Amino acid sequence: MSIPIFLLLCLLTIHFFSIITGQPSTSSPSLHGYLINCGSKIDIQQDGITYLKDEGYTLTGNVTTLKQTDLLPVLTTLRYFPYGPGKHCYELPVIKGGKFLIRTTYFYGGFDGGVDPPIFDQIIGGTIWSMVNTTDDYKNGLSSYYEIIVTAVSKTLSMCLAINQHTKSPSSPFISSLEVMNLDPSLYNSTDFTKFGLVTIARSNFASSDGAIVRFPDDPYNRYWQPFIDENPTVQSHTNVTSSEYWNRPPAKVFLSGATASRGKNLTIQWPPFPLPSNRYYVALYFQDSRSTSAYSWRVFTVFIGGETFYQDLNVTTKGVTVYGTEWSLSGVTEITLTPRSDMPVGPMINAGEIYQVLPLAGTTLGRDAIALQRLKQSIKNPPGDWSGDPCMPKDHPWSGISCSEGNQIRVVSLNLSGLSLTGTLPKDIARLTALKELRLSMNKLTGPIPDLSSLKVLEILHLDENEFEGPFPDSLATLPNLREVFLNMNKLSGGPPQSLTDRKGIVIQ
Repeated sequence: MSIPIFLLLCLLTIHFFSIITGQPSTSSPSLHGYLINCGSKIDIQQDGITYLKDEGYTLTGNVTTLKQTDLLPVLTTLRYFPYGPGKHCYELPVIKGGKFLIRTTYFYGGFDGGVDPPIFDQIIGGTIWSMVNTTDDYKNGLSSYYEIIVTAVSKTLSMCLAINQHTKSPSSPFISSLEVMNLDPSLYNSTDFTKFGLVTIARSNFASSDGAIVRFPDDPYNRYWQPFIDENPTVQSHTNVTSSEYWNRPPAKVFLSGATASRGKNLTIQWPPFPLPSNRYYVALYFQDSRSTSAYSWRVFTVFIGGETFYQDLNVTTKGVTVYGTEWSLSGVTEITLTPRSDMPVGPMINAGEIYQVLPLAGTTLGRDAIALQRLKQSIKNPPGDWSGDPCMPKDHPWSGISCSEGNQIRVVSLNLSGLSLTGTLPKDIARLTALKELRLSMNKLTGPIPDLSSLKVLEILHLDENEFEGPFPDSLATLPNLREVFLNMNKLSGGPPQSLTDRKGIVIQ
């Protein structure tokens, strides 16, 4: 889902920040990761902070500058990807196993002359993360952002856009900015990130004292804590808290105020302020007794979510406490109720909360296959434009020319790049694609020798004809038991196929 950012009223009050990728700034705390201003041809400065141009992080798409003049610089440019099959990716070097908060921001601005923003998919790694539909926000003069928390399964993290069944031709998927923040390993570590991601639904500061979004530098990970104010009474805190004392490290600023109820009364909050689709959710709630520290500054109450007991007899002191559920089933309008114990002299209170959809990950291409294809991509001077992100996944958006298996191990079983006028060489790493049944590279301009293919034991079809390969005919082909078609004609090879290959029954050699 999208969470709106007011373009003028709110965004002008937000302090934008720099992503520190090299030397830390001397004027503000370090925020580790990337902040990319999509579509910008130069790094831009705003309040002395640098936003990176996206050159080098993606190789496809077109850029444009919006004509609207009342926007902040980070929203004035965007990158769009003309309608068509395949996925278009940003690829960022990261530490394998690192945990990241990824945020994408979209503001349409009528860049293509249309009225309604296009609808499309966004993909993280090999998983469709969500559908991007900013139509309602844009009609209300708002931009939209989406967030997900994942760990990196390799040394590269990819975020991709692709058309879906709702994308109307010739609409183009687009993006305004991409942020990738490195999270401390302790955050949300009750989730198995090898199997799941966490998609942000809401992150709120209850009874916000000033109605402003809490973010960096108050939150060192630049999480957005949106103000949530309802008709419940509010109370100001009389004690200071230390963020590191809390699970998930919410910023200390969200504990300056809280929502409460009178003595003996239940505190009920409808949150998030919209109905939820039936799913499993990660829910974290943050509490702190607002009174000055003393022997009596504590409250005991039971937390209910959707009528179910979330935590029985929670004891909240001035030091604060976090309560979370890793896979809580929710559907529709969600109600949080805090019921005080009967002997409590004060009512219950709550300061902040986070809720994430638990997203099963779809898996990725087997590592050695992905590496082999990356080496092939590097050895070809003009690889297909959609060769970025995961080669096989999501299964509806593989790299062009590639077919893959399904199951626990996702393998490349077919590679067909015939007739694309490719130039370059065929790397020896191609032999790491040991599940390959078909290799078709006919009618290109590939040069150099044909590498040893003896490890491709299931290969059935090899079409390398009409190229500029040179050197001896590859004797390794005689060791492949399943070959039935070998086309190597119209190259510059010396010699011919070994007798053991030509004598084989049922094989076609050209």
